[in-house]
Amino acid sequence: MTTKPYLKIVILFLAMTSVYAQKRIPDVFIEDLQRQRVSASQILNTDGPTIVSFWATWCKPCLRELQAVNTELEEWKKETHVKLVAISTDDARTQRRVLAFVKSKRWSFDVYIDPNGDLQRSMNILSIPHTIILNKSGEMIYRHSAYAVGDEVKYFEVLKGL
Repeated sequence: MTTKPYLKIVILFLAMTSVYAQKRIPDVFIEDLQRQRVSASQILNTDGPTIVSFWATWCKPCLRELQAVNTELEEWKKETHVKLVAISTDDARTQRRVLAFVKSKRWSFDVYIDPNGDLQRSMNILSIPHTIILNKSGEMIYRHSAYAVGDEVKYFEVLKGL
């Protein structure tokens, strides 16, 4: 038996874990809804944990997740001082719709746009919705891809455990 296949597997595993091992929000630029550049590291909550949700206007599961979390957010804030930040991954065609879309939803959290996908790429976000929870030091402690009804309960459990 040769060790080459095992070596390839080990190298692939190490490569994947190093990419996935991003433990903090990288210092790349995103935009607020007025299209002003903001460092992604500035979106973090210094008073408690931060939930970062990657979404798009056309993504139905994303919208269900954001609505579910928005419904619970005020209660969560009282108990955990959490801040929710939504990062739109809309492409150049749909980015111009984000502001009007967000206004129509009346969400009570901050929304930003990742215009070139720099943050999405640097965080290895391959699909949306994708949710990350960071502690108040900015360290990633939880990440979840996709959405099913009830996932928000798990998010709150993670927040209460901090």
